Amino acid sequence: MPERHATVLCSQGLHARPAAAFARAAAKSGHRITLRRTGGDPVSVSSTLMLMSLGLKEGEEVVLASDDDTAGPELDRLAALLATELDGQ
Repeated sequence: MPERHATVLCSQGLHARPAAAFARAAAKSGHRITLRRTGGDPVSVSSTLMLMSLGLKEGEEVVLASDDDTAGPELDRLAALLATELDGQ
């Protein structure tokens, strides 16, 4: 199961607009991918509401994971996306 650690760098955290932008980008991947806080329960990255339910703030570390061994490049892309100001997406 591939995983990537990433840090949320969106200045306002993963509130509605950046969560929706991230979910749209994740849905394009074609893989089932989850996101969780380190030590937390995973949620689907394709669900804006589930992402918002995490209440992620700027600077928090998260873990992206997939049960598909070929999802590595998509996990890299999504991890890099979390390191941007998603409001502009």
